[in-house]
Amino acid sequence: MNLNRLSYFAAVVDTGSFTRAAERLGITKAVVSQQVALLEQDLQTSLLVRTTRRVQPTDAGRMLHARCVLILREAEEAVDELTLAGAEPSGVLRITAPNDYGTTAVVPVVTAFTARYPSCQVELTLGDATQDLADGRIDLAIRVGWLPDSSLLARRIGTFRQLLVAGRGLSDRIAAVHRPDDLAALPFIANRALRDPLAWTFARGDSEQQTVRLRASIAIDTTPGVLAAVLGDGGLSVLPDYLVAKDLAAGRLHPVLPQWELPSGGIYTVAPATRFRPRKVTAFVDMLLAAVRSDALDDRG
Repeated sequence: MNLNRLSYFAAVVDTGSFTRAAERLGITKAVVSQQVALLEQDLQTSLLVRTTRRVQPTDAGRMLHARCVLILREAEEAVDELTLAGAEPSGVLRITAPNDYGTTAVVPVVTAFTARYPSCQVELTLGDATQDLADGRIDLAIRVGWLPDSSLLARRIGTFRQLLVAGRGLSDRIAAVHRPDDLAALPFIANRALRDPLAWTFARGDSEQQTVRLRASIAIDTTPGVLAAVLGDGGLSVLPDYLVAKDLAAGRLHPVLPQWELPSGGIYTVAPATRFRPRKVTAFVDMLLAAVRSDALDDRG
C-alpha cells in the first residue's frame, strides 16, 4: 500500500472537501480523488461519504483518520529531529503540569527556557486534572505522584516527600499527638485532588506501620488551596515537601509526627509514545532535569 495516500485521505477529512484538500496539498483535485479511491480499494472498505455539500468520513474512516493524524505527526517530528538536530529549538511547546508543582518548579524553568530559546513559545496549562496526551495537542506533561501503567513515555526526574504539617495556631494541640491514632482529635483538611485524601499509611522504622482514616473538617480541590487553609490554621494536612519547604523553614508551618514517614512519590515527564522527540521537548526536559537536580543538591546542603 502506498502510504502517501494516508496524507491525501487525512487532508480530505480535515478540510471536508476534495477541492480544499487539493489546494492544501498543492495538487489537482483529480489526483486526490484517485488516490483516496485507491486507498479504499487497498483496504476494501468505504472511508468517505460524499454529499453535495461536504465529504464526511464513515465509521471506518474516522478510525483510520485518528491513526493517520498520529502517524503523520510522528513522520513530521522524525524529519524535524533528523534535519534540525543541530538547530536551536523553535515553535510552540505545549506543556501541562499540576497546579502546585507547576507554579513552584515548572514556571521558573519556562521563563528560563524562553529566555534561552527566543524562537520558542510555551503554552503552560496548570491544573490537577490529568490531560489526555493521545490527541496530540500536548507535547509534554509533568506529573507528580504515582503513575499508572500506560503506553506513554514516562521518565522519572525526581522524588518528593509527603509531610504532615499544621499552622502555628495549632502548635499547642500538636504537642499532644504522639502516634497516628492521635490525629483523629485534630481538624483535618482534605485535598480533593487526591484519589483518597482521608486514608494515610505512616511508617516508623522498618517494622512499625499504621494506617489511619481521618475525618475532614474542610475539603478543597487544589493543593495550593489546602496549603492556604493550613496556613490559616484551618487544620492539619499532608502536603508535598517542595510546596511547604519555605514555610517550614520560616516557622509558619510545623511538622506533625516527624518521626513517622509517609510514602514518597515521583516527579515525571510524560510524553506521547512516539519514536522521535522534537528538539523543543528534549531541550525543555534537559533544563527541567537540571533544575530538579540543583534543588536536590541545595536541599542536601
